[in-house]
Amino acid sequence: METTSQKNVQDKESKRFSTRVAISLVESRPELIINLVEDGHVPGSRINESVRRMLREKFLLGFFDNLFVDVEAANEIVGNPLFVREGEVAQRRSYTVLTNNDDTLPSRLEDVKTKRTYVEGISEAITEAKGLKPVLSPGGVDIAILRLKCPYEPRPGGFEALFHAGGLEFPAKEKTRLAEIFKAVPISIVDMYLDRPGAPTEIADWATALIVNYVSSDNTSLDVAFGDASPEAKLLFDLPRSTPAVEKGREDVPFDTKDPLLRFGHGPRSH
Repeated sequence: METTSQKNVQDKESKRFSTRVAISLVESRPELIINLVEDGHVPGSRINESVRRMLREKFLLGFFDNLFVDVEAANEIVGNPLFVREGEVAQRRSYTVLTNNDDTLPSRLEDVKTKRTYVEGISEAITEAKGLKPVLSPGGVDIAILRLKCPYEPRPGGFEALFHAGGLEFPAKEKTRLAEIFKAVPISIVDMYLDRPGAPTEIADWATALIVNYVSSDNTSLDVAFGDASPEAKLLFDLPRSTPAVEKGREDVPFDTKDPLLRFGHGPRSH
């Protein structure tokens, strides 16, 4: 098993290599860079060069043109109703319809209200506001509405843990759970958040309708499902069929995954 000391040595060598090949990064462990400078492995001039590079971008972006926040103006600007409405409009329009079997979408809210509905991943307050009264179990229901997130493998650490990475498929246990829901329910609508190109192959096959978002609220999700908004976006990237399919492709070449589930630009209108 790798010891903490060995890990620190590897991390220091990684930082040393990064500076040699002119990589400038924001560090989560600045003490390693300090040690490299103190030990004479990295000259202070190299650190100054990185600082100049990063600050130059910030100056070009105007980050320092107006240093102080106008608190009163911020209260009027941040979260004002107009901006919130415009943001919600953008969320609705940015949805992509991946599959829509039997023209399931849009589903009329008034019709759904009369059916036994199972809802997952949407807050109770939002479903109540829409007039829905979902049941707790998918057994014996008429329609299921699920909001899912693109799968990933959690990683330890501070900075690294903030970024989703690893496998693009749901674990076998989760696939089994979802399969049981889709098998039990005649109509299933799935809204999946794609913060990266996942591999929802089974879900695309099982769900009656599959829509994807790139950040949206529960409310806008139901607006799209019930036809109160028209999704307009095309797919932003290829969706692979599996994690191994991605691993076999070249990481520095776009659209290099063999036989993807769906291609970049896919997105038929739901209505």
